Amino acid sequence: MELIEVAFVGPRLDPHSPALLDLPRDLADLLRQVNGFVQFGGGLHVRGICPSLPWHHLGTIFSGVSALHTMYPALSSSDVPFAQDCVADQFFLRDGSVWKLWSETGDVNPLDVSLASFLAAATQAPVDFLEMHPLLQFQQEGGALEPGQVLHVYPPFCTKESAKGVSLRAVGCDEALAFLSDFSRQLSGLPDETPIQIRVVP
Repeated sequence: MELIEVAFVGPRLDPHSPALLDLPRDLADLLRQVNGFVQFGGGLHVRGICPSLPWHHLGTIFSGVSALHTMYPALSSSDVPFAQDCVADQFFLRDGSVWKLWSETGDVNPLDVSLASFLAAATQAPVDFLEMHPLLQFQQEGGALEPGQVLHVYPPFCTKESAKGVSLRAVGCDEALAFLSDFSRQLSGLPDETPIQIRVVP
């Protein structure tokens, strides 16, 4: 496949790697061509098979103690979290279709597209399709994401206060998901419009 605005590509993968056997066929075929990548300055990160780089390794978040489905009740162990956007919202494959996990709230929604259609849409209209506006703001403020980083947003987008503006900083993927999954757990079951207090610990 042809990629544009690529910041990182995973190391070449053995096309016969046993790790590919556990993946949906379309994803396995993609990783045989290119072993994951970061595009659009961090707007899209498609994970690969790369144990030496835990932030990029699909196995880290697909299975084991750090698996995404252990952090978010709406996911199951068969869901394959193949990618994320600039604010660590996750894209996963379920029954041959791409779904989105909103990492602040733990909500999931079907995008009703195949993996190939998802990648095509991301290439054709990355800013709108991947909702890259926070990244554009961060870049306009002089910031840049390194491979393995996403944006930490404060106050979270799911709060009313975020309408007044947010501050953004680059953090590691693991740090972001640890915070967001804990935040979503604390929100779980609260009625809409419930006042919350976020305590910032130095």
